[in-house]
Amino acid sequence: MTSSIKTAVLFAMLTALFVVVGGLIGGQSGMIIALFLAVAMNFFSYWFSDSVVLKIYKAKELQKSDAPQLHEIVEELARNAGIPKPRVYIVPDPSPNAFATGRNPEHAVVAVTQGILQILNTNELRGVIAHEIGHIAHRDILIQSCAAVLGSAITSLANMLYYASLFGGRSNNNNSGAFGALGALLMMILAPLAASLIQMAISRSREYLADEAGASFSSDPQALASALNKLNNYSRQIPMRANPATENMFIVTPLHAGGMQALFSTHPPIEERIKRLMQMAR
Repeated sequence: MTSSIKTAVLFAMLTALFVVVGGLIGGQSGMIIALFLAVAMNFFSYWFSDSVVLKIYKAKELQKSDAPQLHEIVEELARNAGIPKPRVYIVPDPSPNAFATGRNPEHAVVAVTQGILQILNTNELRGVIAHEIGHIAHRDILIQSCAAVLGSAITSLANMLYYASLFGGRSNNNNSGAFGALGALLMMILAPLAASLIQMAISRSREYLADEAGASFSSDPQALASALNKLNNYSRQIPMRANPATENMFIVTPLHAGGMQALFSTHPPIEERIKRLMQMAR
């Protein structure tokens, strides 16, 4: 199954979960209210996420005179992707990483940390920038925002279902009412959990797509594979003080966790990403 098809299937699962939970609270009115609230909460995030994230990480815009080679790389790869050249920012952090943000290609930003400029050679840096250009070209900020809308709506509906079961319920029978409250409590816990897992899976699918696009735009999948290997190793040695809410934006996760926590990682395993890129190189 390709990453694009997988994303479509996961969106269908999110939508189905939304419909199921909405139906449990007794009709369309609750579903509409929850969706409206979710859209309102994510509207600000979609339109202003770039400025918010850049402020969180104290990123500063780089003019062409500040980093001519970096600007040339961004300009070349944007041209290969057929999108306007994004603005270029630097994050004053020694941990090597990079991310893209902006609601569409016309308002896009590519940001790199100081650390990434110190450990990557030119070809590897081209691979990383190409990956971020891939996110911009695929409008992944919009896709992630849509997933967040559905995820937030599901969480709101699950909470509404639980409180509806406590204050009124749908049955006058005490036993069935108690069972309904218990079922609603389980739904309040499990529905947002399921939505989060699906959102994480969507994010991982988009990372694979950005890797493929980056390899295509740079014509050098091996350089991107080499960069991912370096970034994975160095980011563990030099951890980044990252906000968990922005984890999905980075080319490699700034938050390293194993075991059950890996289920909630927004990034697929580095080893699998490198393997796919090396297959492309061959």
